[in-house]
Amino acid sequence: SWILRSATRILEHFRDADVRINFIVTAGPADARAFLGPLADSHLVFCDPDRVAVKALAIEQIPAFVLVRVDGVLAAAAEGWHAHEWHAVAERITELTHWSMPTIPGPDDPGPFDGSPSLG
Repeated sequence: SWILRSATRILEHFRDADVRINFIVTAGPADARAFLGPLADSHLVFCDPDRVAVKALAIEQIPAFVLVRVDGVLAAAAEGWHAHEWHAVAERITELTHWSMPTIPGPDDPGPFDGSPSLG
């Protein structure tokens, strides 16, 4: 939950761009709602308790920030929280959508974190 504020800030920057922002939570609906709190009501949320999507995307560490094109191709990914990697994903989104670039890192963003194993 420590990354939710930063992730939400970045996702919200792209809300009106030609992308579908969402969370994929590696839990069932009740746990996803408990984890996301009010964000579960304001964002599209996919529950992946069996980590099928995570495996298909070959994500090894979570949290992750990914760009999946409409044809299913993983166009960019950052695992854990490393601002320069999330910045690179945001740059790719910006290039594809011709949108503005969010500030990454932001002034209240946490320090680097490698993440947790995605498969539990």
